[in-house]
Amino acid sequence: MKNVLAFTGSNSSTSINQKLLDHISNRLNGHEVKRIKLTDFPLPIFSEDIEKNEGIPDNVKQLNQTIKAHDALLVAVNEHNGASSAFFKNTIDWLSRNERNFLEGKKILLFSTSPGARGAKTSLEYTKNIFGRFGGEVIESFSFPSFKDNFQDGKIVNEVLDMGIEDVLTTFAHQIEN
Repeated sequence: MKNVLAFTGSNSSTSINQKLLDHISNRLNGHEVKRIKLTDFPLPIFSEDIEKNEGIPDNVKQLNQTIKAHDALLVAVNEHNGASSAFFKNTIDWLSRNERNFLEGKKILLFSTSPGARGAKTSLEYTKNIFGRFGGEVIESFSFPSFKDNFQDGKIVNEVLDMGIEDVLTTFAHQIEN
């Protein structure tokens, strides 16, 4: 059994990515999943001046240690105007300043959703590329389109998307066992 850390890049209290993350993390059988909220680690907007004058914020160090304590990650990324949210990018900026390879040795299942038909694909692709630069290995990624049409009452109602999620979960679970 592996320890898996699950979080979303959203800071919204009504995040659809959080709803999808909760659903997916409940389906990852045979592993211990710990869910956290990045909003529990508040950070200033990254600034070299802050870093120089005040150092790395303690919440960055705490978050980094939390990531290190887990074998794998489930990460849901949101999208604002065709890009990753400023909140999520800021967190990644701080983590990478604290330790360049903060994701080293981590196997990652990355997914995204949005109300639209693209399912936050741009943010998903950006995050997939950037996580590799910090030592992470994205095992699987999945873009979940049209959230409000395909996810209702806490369940995936589109059978094809549900099978797709099951496939990536199965592959991810198998990969983190090795």
